[in-house]
Amino acid sequence: MIVAAPLVGAALGETPIPLATVWQALANQLWGAGYPVDPIDKGIIWAYRLPRALVAGACGAGLAISGLILQTLLRNALADPYLLGISAGASTGAVLVAVAGLGATFLPMSVGALLGALAAFALVVGLARLSGGGPTARGAAQIVLAGIAGSQLFNAMTSFIIARSASAEQARGIMFWLLGNLSGVRWDDVWLAVGAVLIAVGSALWHVRALDAFTFGTESAASLGVPVRRVQGVLILATAAATAVLVSITGAIGFVGLVVPHAARFLVGSGHARLVPVSALIGMVFLIAADVIARMLVPGQTLPIGVVTALVGAPAFAIILIRARSAP
Repeated sequence: MIVAAPLVGAALGETPIPLATVWQALANQLWGAGYPVDPIDKGIIWAYRLPRALVAGACGAGLAISGLILQTLLRNALADPYLLGISAGASTGAVLVAVAGLGATFLPMSVGALLGALAAFALVVGLARLSGGGPTARGAAQIVLAGIAGSQLFNAMTSFIIARSASAEQARGIMFWLLGNLSGVRWDDVWLAVGAVLIAVGSALWHVRALDAFTFGTESAASLGVPVRRVQGVLILATAAATAVLVSITGAIGFVGLVVPHAARFLVGSGHARLVPVSALIGMVFLIAADVIARMLVPGQTLPIGVVTALVGAPAFAIILIRARSAP
């Protein structure tokens, strides 16, 4: 599935390419296999569709794992990677580079987004600590509230910058990016996204027993010998770093980190040894499928991928809420 999903994503589009041709183009590029592949098909596959599918898969897996970690640590079913204000901070950083001209000649938009995301995370952590955030239920609630405050602040800053400095064309491009955009993805972005996912997934797998303990609360985890503060710090930092990198590449993509962990729990239960890999796999497949739909839904036009994830994710989350209420 890990190999098949990106290949299928590279094959599908407004102009479908046979899966065998995708495999042959990949074999030619990696191993010099010498299959007769049309140069146009090869360019479409290698330079456009395959890196786009790989980044979509990596982003889906990373956001799903980040949402799973936050929901477990904070014991909040509504937690997702954007809870900590990271997405809003990334948006502000990108807009500063693209619109206000702060280093636009030498600072890439993705780097500005990453710096903004990390700044937002630092603000949220500092505010949570000042308000009493810690390894308690109240501390977790303070982190949630600090994240909401940080998100509102950075969203307001983004809107102010766009209204103050952006032309109509710039504003349209920025709004498209803010809804999730994979159009400009290249191979350099693939390695960056995969590295971010390895950070998130590796951290979660390393701490699966601790995550199982956190399911019953921080007090229970501490009584079982889990170093609560250290584990919370490591996992939240890994989540923030991975989400910041992914948002800097693709823009804000909602509902993946919110819905996918719930779907995975429905399939395999609450044990994190199975929940972590299954969440990553579902997130990968879901976002690759969403990207294919975004490229095919409107002929001649590519929709922002965040629109597709919201159209699918909102009803799916409503179903999850209804099932949870009706469960005994």
